[in-house]
Amino acid sequence: MKPFNLRLSKLIKSKRSHLCVGLDMNPEAMGSSNTTLDELKKHSLKVIDATSDLASAFKPNLAFFERWGSEGFKWLEELMDYFPDDLIIIGDAKRGDIGNTAKQYAYSLFTHFDFDAVTLSPYMGKDSITPFIDNPEKGAFILCRTSNPSAVDLQNQQINIESSDQTVQRIDEIPNEMLFDKTAQLCVEWNKNNNVGIVVGATAPQEISRIRSHAPSLPFLIPGIGAQGGDLTQSMLDGNKNGDALINISRGISFSGDLSSKAIRNAAKDYLSQMREIIDI
Repeated sequence: MKPFNLRLSKLIKSKRSHLCVGLDMNPEAMGSSNTTLDELKKHSLKVIDATSDLASAFKPNLAFFERWGSEGFKWLEELMDYFPDDLIIIGDAKRGDIGNTAKQYAYSLFTHFDFDAVTLSPYMGKDSITPFIDNPEKGAFILCRTSNPSAVDLQNQQINIESSDQTVQRIDEIPNEMLFDKTAQLCVEWNKNNNVGIVVGATAPQEISRIRSHAPSLPFLIPGIGAQGGDLTQSMLDGNKNGDALINISRGISFSGDLSSKAIRNAAKDYLSQMREIIDI
């Protein structure tokens, strides 16, 4: 039984690729409001065919499939069968419930769809995470410091931090300790099976190094490069310091140029080339 984090690390090194291709398949990005579901399906296969030898992972966003109802779920099932077996497939579901509900989500994502990993919200605490990390072979990327502008509303709020030699220290004694700091520390505690990772956005480059200091060996999933304007260089340098980082590119690859296979592949090759120039593995 190979733990998820070990499998991911070996795959990144063997393919010399930190690239994760995000599949956010919406008709609006195709340039026409009349784009059909069948056209989107064909485009998603085109993206996979054009980039699967360049990427270490793909990240289908479940929202873009759920919008189509039962037909969307059928499409996702077809994609899961289509992906090459040697890749990591991350279900971007951002689940975050507890109890039996969390168990059903975990069964759906890991057993029915057979994702290798999922994204999770930790807002409800460990109860919302445990059902997804019981199996060492399956991974969970925990939302820590995300790439959206309003992430600061909660994630950058100062909090009281527990200390080993003092039950609770005052905020003014530990300046600038924030909720995302605590989240990163909890991710380390939850990583008993070597299958927990962290989501940290490339649009907050100053936080990547800070979170890495809390979680020196956990893998990072870093979205926000491309259309969101994230910092690729800092993401690569700090994200891969003492650990591994997957750099997720969605629209910048899947809907690049004239949407042809050539344009999609060239975009993926360009991002991969930039990553290898920053860190040669």
